[in-house]
Amino acid sequence: MKVRIFYHDTDCGGVVYYANYLKYLEEARTEYLDERKLHMKELIQRGVLFVVARQEIDYKSPAFYGDTLTVTTWVSSVTGVKIWFENEIKNQCSVLIARAKTLLVCIDKELKPHALPEDIKKRITVQKEGPDA
Repeated sequence: MKVRIFYHDTDCGGVVYYANYLKYLEEARTEYLDERKLHMKELIQRGVLFVVARQEIDYKSPAFYGDTLTVTTWVSSVTGVKIWFENEIKNQCSVLIARAKTLLVCIDKELKPHALPEDIKKRITVQKEGPDA
């Protein structure tokens, strides 16, 4: 997924504000699921919801106003109620900006853990390492 960095994404020094990466990761997960015909609106209507249970980000280099970032997303593990997403974020010069891991937990409408439906598991491809591995 491509992300264009606008002025509102940055701090007073023109550097991307660290918390904005959470938005980019959320958008990348949504795109990943959409590409597999797993649309959040439809999942919510089915009562299949996801919450972020853990977020890890290692910031490697700054991104700046005017940059275009590429957010690469893959799933490294799927278990009963959990999906581990991983990401690499690089700028237009292929400089590594950040690496991230996000643990999503499947829940029901009562906010209780819910087994991941089989049709979702079947549409997700597990990659132990990123796309360049």
